[in-house]
Amino acid sequence: MATLKTLRMRIASVKSTQKITSAMKMVAAAKLRRAQEQAEAARPYATRMGRMLGSLAGSMTAGAGAPKLLAGTGADKVHLLVVCTSDRGLCGGFNSSIVRLARAEIRKLQAEGKTVKILCVGRKGRDQLRRDFASLIVGSVEEVGRKRMTFAEAQRVSDKVLAMFDAGEFDVAALYYARFKSAITQVPTRLQLVPFVASGAAAPDQGASYEYEPEEGEILAALLPRNLAVQVYGGLLENAASEQGARMSAMDSATRNAGDMIKKLTLNYNRSRQASITKELIEIISGAEAV
Repeated sequence: MATLKTLRMRIASVKSTQKITSAMKMVAAAKLRRAQEQAEAARPYATRMGRMLGSLAGSMTAGAGAPKLLAGTGADKVHLLVVCTSDRGLCGGFNSSIVRLARAEIRKLQAEGKTVKILCVGRKGRDQLRRDFASLIVGSVEEVGRKRMTFAEAQRVSDKVLAMFDAGEFDVAALYYARFKSAITQVPTRLQLVPFVASGAAAPDQGASYEYEPEEGEILAALLPRNLAVQVYGGLLENAASEQGARMSAMDSATRNAGDMIKKLTLNYNRSRQASITKELIEIISGAEAV
């Protein structure tokens, strides 16, 4: 049975931990509000750009004039997975859910005889994937958006992807991140970057007719690299909001658990203290009667 001193030390320790988790929860809540605003503000721009590029791509006839980012390499052998996670932990299952989706895709591609390469954005994802797929990791980008997520950070990642594509290092590239839905719900998502694919909300308007100046191929050649950076930027913003939401939920649960533990330890302390007092009283009374 634990002594009273041990119980007091454990209660003080848990209370200190509770203060830390409570403070982290409040910090995450403040950061979540800003990150959510950024993510929601970026969605319409990315959607409209994707719709316009989808319209342009749909009006072009397949041939040598199509940009490489649209037409692809003509092969489907080498796949690049851009896995976006966080640099810090204490955010529940946020990183693990993204890595789990990436792992499933890696095993599926390998079963089909494809070659897989991994570009890690964030330290936590790299550390998890390195356990099973260290030989597949071709690069790592860390400290992205440490203070505030900016387009320059996304441009740094997209430039690395474009450089690898221009060097012929892969045929298909996809981004893996967590799409923010709410503070307690983040959806692991795969978004194809190369070659460009218009789908869902980004699909061109049916029946709409547009005239472009200059030619579609020239516009696509200029906008497709920027669209790649926009898609990466959107994914990183969604990831940032999802990370703070997951951290806020995790710290809230930790604070509640610490409170429950303090109650249990306090109850044990009071019972032990009462038993000790009762024992001392019995000893005093027994000694007095013996005299």
